[in-house]
Amino acid sequence: MTVNRKEAPEFRDIDNIKLVHPVRQKLDNGCNIFCFNSGDQELVRIEWIFGNQRFDGTKPLLNMAVNTMLSDGTENLTAAQIADKIDFYGAFLQVDYGYDNSLVTLFSLNKHLQHTLPVIKDMLTAAIFPQKELDTFIRNQRQKLQVSMQKNDFLARRIFNKALYGDTIYGLGADTDTYNTLHRDDMLVHFKKMYQPANCTMIIAGKVEAETLDLVTGMFDKEWANTGQVETDQPVITPAAERFYFTEKADALQSAIRMGTPAINRAHPDFPAVQVLNTILGGYFGSRLMANIREDKGYTYGIGSGMTSLKHGGALFIATEVGADVCKAAIGEIEKELKLLQNEPVADDELSLVRNFLLGSLLGSLENVFSHADKFKNLYFAGLDYDYYDRYVNTVKTVTPQHLQQLANQYLNFDQFYKVIVGKY
Repeated sequence: MTVNRKEAPEFRDIDNIKLVHPVRQKLDNGCNIFCFNSGDQELVRIEWIFGNQRFDGTKPLLNMAVNTMLSDGTENLTAAQIADKIDFYGAFLQVDYGYDNSLVTLFSLNKHLQHTLPVIKDMLTAAIFPQKELDTFIRNQRQKLQVSMQKNDFLARRIFNKALYGDTIYGLGADTDTYNTLHRDDMLVHFKKMYQPANCTMIIAGKVEAETLDLVTGMFDKEWANTGQVETDQPVITPAAERFYFTEKADALQSAIRMGTPAINRAHPDFPAVQVLNTILGGYFGSRLMANIREDKGYTYGIGSGMTSLKHGGALFIATEVGADVCKAAIGEIEKELKLLQNEPVADDELSLVRNFLLGSLLGSLENVFSHADKFKNLYFAGLDYDYYDRYVNTVKTVTPQHLQQLANQYLNFDQFYKVIVGKY
């Protein structure tokens, strides 16, 4: 068949999106394993995901510091030896800290798992957080913080999170003195409590054959025991009463603006429709905020809105940096765009464009088995099933301008927004 390159490909609507479902197995020690077996390459990604321990305001950095330093030394291996073993077998090791969960991720060829898995096992059962490494970590983190504190957008985000989430893990804004609360003995206690199999979810994606799964389960079942109950609940979020925060910087050339409100998370039935609304407002390059404040007014290089979905909360926010001399004008234009969404239905052609963008983005994000595993994590840790994506696709296709207008009046109340400005106003 000859392809006519002068004619555009036929346009087709996205009917449905098929996701790879995992096979579940629960070990005797309480660890849940989810396997996504797909692909021909002899490669797997294994994630060990732990629920963060209850936030302690007197020792606020423990969750972050313990996870970050897991690879800095164990009873059997130094940090250099861990790095050398992983590198020698062409594997990749990564530790990531999130507000709700902490992760350890290993990418490895299947044939080398017998050599790379014992390194992870040692990290998760025998980490010791050497004092020398801890001192280096604290020094480096303080230096990074000092640099970041000079950036207006960083300061605005800290102030905004503190206002919305108060004295919780979500609202934490560490300063250099906060690192004085980090002590090796506390980290060891925290490690023993949190890094237990009953508090672990393993997600294996790639070419997961029977021998691969046997190797993993054999290493992380009987030889990995629980030592007690893990507290992963978090303090109640109490937003601040004050809704306007201005930090003046007399020499600022740009002002950082961050505004928004506590909102729903992914578990709420309105979430998919509000995502459509957010996309129209500022969720992609063709959004209203970009068209007005960047393209028409020229106040900024970029502006956007977003939704944060957390286990114990959520937020809808708008963020930008604008010329210091046009800060008030930019805020006025943001208010104008919010009012328009409240007072006028979205035009059909604009809504059609956003529908295609969202469905195309979802489809494009499913490029390999790792992407399918990531979509599953969004569901699993929010307590949702796969029918969420069916409802999401259906909502994107069918949500009406009238419903979006109703949601705008419910969720986009400018007067109730928390507003943070750093720079000049």
